[in-house]
Amino acid sequence: MRPQQRPIHAVTSWVRRQPSKVKAFLGVVLGMAALVFLRFIVHDHDSLFIAAEAVHSIGIIVLIYKLTKERTCAGLSLKSQELTAMFLAVRLYCSFVMEYDIHTLLDLATLATTLWVIYMIRFKLKSSYMEDKDNFAIYYVVLPCAILALLIHPSTSHNLLNRISWAFCVYLEAVSVLPQLRVMQNTKIVEPFTAHYVFALGVARFLSCAHWVLQVLDTRGRLLVALGYGLWPSMVLISEIVQTFILADFCYYYVKSVFGGQLVLRLPSGVV
Repeated sequence: MRPQQRPIHAVTSWVRRQPSKVKAFLGVVLGMAALVFLRFIVHDHDSLFIAAEAVHSIGIIVLIYKLTKERTCAGLSLKSQELTAMFLAVRLYCSFVMEYDIHTLLDLATLATTLWVIYMIRFKLKSSYMEDKDNFAIYYVVLPCAILALLIHPSTSHNLLNRISWAFCVYLEAVSVLPQLRVMQNTKIVEPFTAHYVFALGVARFLSCAHWVLQVLDTRGRLLVALGYGLWPSMVLISEIVQTFILADFCYYYVKSVFGGQLVLRLPSGVV
């Protein structure tokens, strides 16, 4: 007699057998259910944004532990860290000149730790850096983001350079994880700490996306009007959704791996 599967294994096995379109539909349904849940339990939506930055910081702490305890940067993308430092530096500048609040301090702390990670990869642990796997050309994302920022940016009363900079960091943040995903696609095997870090980015992106979506719903669209006119308000929301969907596939395999008791995440072909 065949032993009965545990419920979580039965569900994951059923999902694994479904076509890609069904998996995508289930992912959208799950995301919408999570948004509804957050809408009922979170009253101050700004706390979702703070939570997103906190989860990102937890991911950075995981990287620091990996670099200091294991003395290896294998599986990490230097280019993703450099893109992260770039958009954080631009966002920090915008925050100083345009708003200056708790997010400014959080961004400053995240930027400092990201620069430390870059220093460790470039100099202290260079021998373990998988440069041949980190082959994503970052100008493929930096240049389009810069051009898009010139064309579509906020229509607020701030200085034009500041508005373009704000748009640039929003667009760049949306795609900054792509080099890291390329490294994982090239290696196919993701060690635990790198997987934890990327999963933390996925959770952070979902919380940030939830912040904007729920704000738009609760203000009945007035928030988009407050951000300005033209295409910019929609681009802010689209950028958040893009960030979430870029990491959604990886997060699915990460959760499946954790529930399956696997310490090392093995990605099938075509993922990320």
